[in-house]
Amino acid sequence: MKIAVIGCGTIANNAHIPAYMANEKSEIKYFCDILPERAEQAVKKYGCGVAVTDYREVLADAEVEALSICTPNKVHSEIAIAALKAGKHVLCEKPAAHRYEDALEMQKAQHQTGKTLNIGVVNRFNKNVNKLKEMIDSGALGEVYYVYVSFRAHRSIPGLGGAFTTKDIAGGGVLIDWGVHFLDIVMYCCGDPKPLTASAEQFCKLGNPIKDYVYTDMWAGPPVLNGVCDVEEGVSGIIRTDGPTININGAWAQNIGEDEMFIDFVGTKGGIRLQYGADFVFYSTQNGMLSTTSYQTADSAMFQNEIDAFVDCVESGEKLPAHIDTNIITAQMMDAIYRSANEHKEVVL
Repeated sequence: MKIAVIGCGTIANNAHIPAYMANEKSEIKYFCDILPERAEQAVKKYGCGVAVTDYREVLADAEVEALSICTPNKVHSEIAIAALKAGKHVLCEKPAAHRYEDALEMQKAQHQTGKTLNIGVVNRFNKNVNKLKEMIDSGALGEVYYVYVSFRAHRSIPGLGGAFTTKDIAGGGVLIDWGVHFLDIVMYCCGDPKPLTASAEQFCKLGNPIKDYVYTDMWAGPPVLNGVCDVEEGVSGIIRTDGPTININGAWAQNIGEDEMFIDFVGTKGGIRLQYGADFVFYSTQNGMLSTTSYQTADSAMFQNEIDAFVDCVESGEKLPAHIDTNIITAQMMDAIYRSANEHKEVVL
């Protein structure tokens, strides 16, 4: 299967490209990036493919069956819709789009063309997450009525002043960057409940002015001192669903020197704390006593699992859990959180 990778930055090199290279059914034919040196470096590094700067050149090649979109959020919808209409299957990195209305247009194009459109909510291919979901589905937790989500770091605003902190490019800050993964895990494990209301606030207190921001490292940096920071570095909110109530607490930066990346699933029979990207602990009562059980699995290789599943579903037509029809719910929730924060009132979905 001939594949193209659109956008040859960090996520492409750390995840998508190595996974395609390890997949026996796929062959990368194009590396595309608006920066020609990035595409050319990929060709040299991986020893295959052709470097191009215009994704339309990729779409014009009938031999290409599928592609990964690893670009900034702003152009996700443009490229995905054009690719679907060109007859290509698409795996688009999260978030689906930088605006909810654009994600809806992507879903519409998928329905019209019948081609695959998966979103890169990679945790749905994580072994630990799937084991946790199995426990919830089996009734081990009873009724899961409350979920607490924490995605907080001390001083971790990425690339301050650049694409990550420019709303016109990214669509938002910590919620759309980190929160999308955490919310998607909650939705997946809880059976994709219907969101009903959202009430939230967002904060941009530490990243402005950019020159005064104190940090130890900045993986997407260095800071662009004359750049833009008009997205939230922190967010807090509550989402009511027809299933559990979800409480979120997120921050790229906070004046608390603790990193907390976990999700608590609280049920009537037991509860689970999942450490993001790692293992989980089950708290319950057995034989009239309190019990604590740690669950550990081998490295889940979730990006490889995601790419393998994408390639297989292109062949089989199977609808994966990461399909746009599922992810659109998370996009709707994030849109409601942002609207509530902007309007300072509860939003009814």
